[in-house]
Amino acid sequence: MNAPSTINKPTVLVETSHDLPLVSISVAAKTGSLLDPEGLEGLTRATGRLMRRTGGGRDAQQIDAQIDALGGSLAVEVNPSATVIQGTVIRRSLTPFLALMSDVLARPGLSEEELGRLKRETQAELVEALDDDRGLARRWFRKMLFDGHPYGRPVSGVSTSLERITRPDVERTARRLVARDGIIVAFAGDIAQAEAEESAQRLTQDLPSGELPADTTPEPSAAPGRRLVIVDKPERSQTQILIGGLGTHASDADHTALLVGNTIFGGTFTARMTQEVRSKRGWSYGAYSSLPIDKRRQAFSMWTFPKAEDAAPCVALQLEMLSALRSGGVTKKELAWAKRYLTRSHAFTVDTSSKRVGLSLDARLYDLPENYYEHYLARIAAVSLEEVNNALAARIPEQDLLVVVLGTAADIRTQLETAIPNLGETQVVKFDVEV
Repeated sequence: MNAPSTINKPTVLVETSHDLPLVSISVAAKTGSLLDPEGLEGLTRATGRLMRRTGGGRDAQQIDAQIDALGGSLAVEVNPSATVIQGTVIRRSLTPFLALMSDVLARPGLSEEELGRLKRETQAELVEALDDDRGLARRWFRKMLFDGHPYGRPVSGVSTSLERITRPDVERTARRLVARDGIIVAFAGDIAQAEAEESAQRLTQDLPSGELPADTTPEPSAAPGRRLVIVDKPERSQTQILIGGLGTHASDADHTALLVGNTIFGGTFTARMTQEVRSKRGWSYGAYSSLPIDKRRQAFSMWTFPKAEDAAPCVALQLEMLSALRSGGVTKKELAWAKRYLTRSHAFTVDTSSKRVGLSLDARLYDLPENYYEHYLARIAAVSLEEVNNALAARIPEQDLLVVVLGTAADIRTQLETAIPNLGETQVVKFDVEV
């Protein structure tokens, strides 16, 4: 990659703390697997990992040995909307570590041999993932809920898409990931503002100029009606159940109210779902609901993992609880508890410099509203009971729902179909089909 003739200053975020002689560095781009071409799913993740393994023309063993010698760590994280190369190193090794990161960003070897090795390793990971029932159920849930939308495609790709990835594909994607005008650099730990800005300049000065390609990914939409998908896996005495639909977006006016309501319903180990499913009936050790956020609307989901004979009554109970939540809302006492819990637990999300700078980075990567995290506690405190109940009634889906159950179809299908009122369709898929 050629050095640009004009160098723009990168966006730099800094959280200084001299408690430990460590520095964390995150180099992030607002581009992820959403931009993988159809048929080349897994390309962005493979590219990021290959850059990490071939910086400066080294091989993976040389890179790992140098990182270890410097007392550091270096990893690449790719999700649908962002790519982050994150490193941590002891303070005295910061200068050579930055040089190594610069090689990863600006001078990756991207060798054909290492690409082949990486593809084989990823193929092996996909085979191993077939033994992870929880992960497999989540993968099918995303595929079926976001069918036809890039959110439904796996970040890691599938076997056939990995086979298609070539070195020219990786080279093009590497240039996208390090387009200098789209880079954000975040520092945390034993480093001051001025040194961080100078370090960020060194990290990015050799990157190619240019902006990120436009992300024209549409908002996802919900399929109508209630759908049951059974991921058929032989000899399963236990099931994995995910029930949900479209959730919240950070720009929604009732976003905070909905998060508070979800905390009451299934956001903690003492929430309604855990009490009803685990404590009273003993059907599943855990029972939770979640409302993640991203650039676009993500999923609302409920997760349980009962024995096969308890799967149908567990699904029926969750649907009843969901209906009661929407129609009856939460109580004043529950709201007060949730506010106390969220306020107190927030301290653990900002108790280190790396966590604080991570929140600032997330706000920029996912286009969150201004002061999203800075005003978090004030927004929680201001939420009223009426706002929470209105949000739950308006936003939590009840009829347009996807029910994904991983288990042995012959043992559970009839009972599940009976347990789901107004079921529109049932689909049985083999657990080892590419997803």
